[in-house]
Amino acid sequence: MSSVRIEQKSYEMPPRDGFTVTHFITVADIDRSARFYEKVFGGRILSRGDSKGASGHIQIANTWLIVNVGGGPTPDKPSVTLSIPADPDKVSSFLNIRVADIRACYELWKSRGAEFITEPKEKYDEIRCYIRDPDGYIIEVGQSTDLT
Repeated sequence: MSSVRIEQKSYEMPPRDGFTVTHFITVADIDRSARFYEKVFGGRILSRGDSKGASGHIQIANTWLIVNVGGGPTPDKPSVTLSIPADPDKVSSFLNIRVADIRACYELWKSRGAEFITEPKEKYDEIRCYIRDPDGYIIEVGQSTDLT
């Protein structure tokens, strides 16, 4: 478990309480990207993904970056396809919020007007769902189920 203290608050991944914000980017090669962020920014590679489609995770300073290859729709985002930018001058990404209790966040944020694509769904070692913001960008909300 990685932890950092900022303004009397402890931020860790995965969170034990509240939520932690991470950033997800679609990449052509997980290992190549992980090595880049490790080398250029002094990031610490926490995982390199796997052949089943699991993402790579890098801790960079007081934030975490998730990298994964693109792909087609999944049950938790049935009309969304992820791909690397076709034009490097036109960038697309999404915010990834990690929470300690996805069901509570789902209910609370839904009551505040969040438009979820689906209810939280299990995938790999997590439960996740997606919100669309007013401009159509997606925000992933995920809870790790493997807290070892």
